[in-house]
Formats: sequence, structure tokens, C-alpha cells
Amino acid sequence: MSVSSGTKRKEGGLGEFIRLLIHAGIIALVIRTLFFQPFNIPSGSMKATLLVGDYLFVSKFSYGYSYYSLPLSPPLFEGRVLSFAKPERGDVVVFRLPKDDSTDYIKRVIGLPGDRIQMIEGVLHINGQPVKRERIEDFVDTDESRRTTRVRRWRETLPNGVSYTTLDLPYNLQSDNTDVYHVPPDNYFMMGDNRHNSTDSRFPQVGYVPFTHIIGRAQVIFFSVLEGERAWEVWRWPWSVRWTRLFTMVR
Repeated sequence: MSVSSGTKRKEGGLGEFIRLLIHAGIIALVIRTLFFQPFNIPSGSMKATLLVGDYLFVSKFSYGYSYYSLPLSPPLFEGRVLSFAKPERGDVVVFRLPKDDSTDYIKRVIGLPGDRIQMIEGVLHINGQPVKRERIEDFVDTDESRRTTRVRRWRETLPNGVSYTTLDLPYNLQSDNTDVYHVPPDNYFMMGDNRHNSTDSRFPQVGYVPFTHIIGRAQVIFFSVLEGERAWEVWRWPWSVRWTRLFTMVR
């Protein structure tokens, strides 16, 4: 008994669709592993550079690859491969938390291997020299209840000329006056731009970050919704999406 041409076309169409899904999955896996990986911002530690609800692409080829670059992070090799560049001061990077390598963090690179880092009266010092900063207009912070608060904002410029903004409160905390941190070889010192709301290398929960733990460099914000909104609620996009943040570079 022969199979009808209609059945053959139906089976052929289903097989073609399955092959298409497999090929798309392989391409997506290759892109995610070797080139760009999406991340979203769940906390305010990088305000005002990155906001809760931002979705961004992280370049995984910027510094080469460690096994943390691979899906599920199987320990297939040591160190990094294809590492033609290293993080520079001011880079915003995603890394695995040294004390819990199942957790991703995003911070700004402040200290390089061999640097001495210290906070004195809220001013960042690198190798004994205060980093230049100037007061600029306050940042208007909006929480998920749509309440607004004004936060002091500064423009900070690192020795290599990289400039960005930081936020802080009008009073000193423990993190405003620290001991001197001596960054070990092949490690980096990370800080959040929201200086009074960031668990970073100033605290033992994070500490120095080995080069092998760095996943990649944050490059571009491709989507952003207001704090408390859900990106998948398409019907709310007209008023939930931060349209002006779409496709902006991370600096």
C-alpha cells in the first residue's frame, strides 16, 4: 500500500521544521558560548550606569575564554585560551563570584594586578593617589512603587581617562574608609558604581576576582523595562519599556 503524497508532504514539513529548530539551537549555543551572552540586571549596585530591568549583551571574546565561558562551566581546561587582551580600568565586566562560582556578578574594574586600592572619606585612591571626581546633578532614583528619591552623583575619572558616574549617600559608611587592598597577581579589584549599595571587592563576600572567573565585558543594553515590570508582558511595553536605553553602549 503506497503512502499518499499529502502524507509525505506533511512528514517532510515536520522533519524540516525539526531540523530548523536543531540548527537554530546549535547556532544560538555557538553564539552564546563564543561571542555574546545575554544578562539581566537584578540589583541596583551599578546605578546609574545600569538599572534594575536592563538586559545587556556581554562580549565573551573580549578577554578570551575560561571554562566559566562554557555552558554549565565544565572544568575541561585550566586558565584562559585565546586571551589576546586583559581587562582595563573602567571596564564593566561579568564574573563568577570567587566564593560561590554558581553566582554571576557585574561590577566595574577598578584595580589591576599589583595595584593598591583604598577608600578615604568616600574618595577612591589608586596607588596612593586620589581619583579625580566632580559633583554633578543628582540622580533621580525611581523604585518599583514609582517613588522617587534624589541621590548624590559624581563624575569619576580613572588614571587611564575612563570616566563614569557614581552614586553615594551624604554620610560615611564603613566602606568609605578602608584599609589598603593589595591586588594579587592575575586578580582584579571590582567596585559597583552605586558605592553605598554594592557588595564588591571591598567586602570579604567578594574579595579579589581571579582573571579565570571573568566571563566577559558588558557591551550594549538591548532591552530595558522599569523596575518591577516583567519583560515578557508585551502588552505593557508602551509604558513599561525604557525606550531611550535600548541599544545604548555600556560605559
